[in-house]
Amino acid sequence: MISKKFIINNPTGLHIRPAGKLCEAAMNYECHVGFRYGDNGSEANCKSILSILGACIRSGDTIELVCDGGDEEAAMEELSALVESGFGEIDKGDVQE
Repeated sequence: MISKKFIINNPTGLHIRPAGKLCEAAMNYECHVGFRYGDNGSEANCKSILSILGACIRSGDTIELVCDGGDEEAAMEELSALVESGFGEIDKGDVQE
């Protein structure tokens, strides 16, 4: 199992379009892909758009992406790039560090 924390930088958080992109990318891998969020460590399944949307992640929120399984490293690489790009909704100059 590997995990990595991210701050969601796209202006509208994980609404339908970025949630769809995240779900579509996660479905390319056999491993479990999810993210933890909130103070209580709730987890959303990245292979379920309803689970992603149900997390109500807003811009500035922190998530911990978790990949667990045989192709976890490849999944983490692709999904990390997707999250870091702001799901294609932000300019590189807008990214918060």
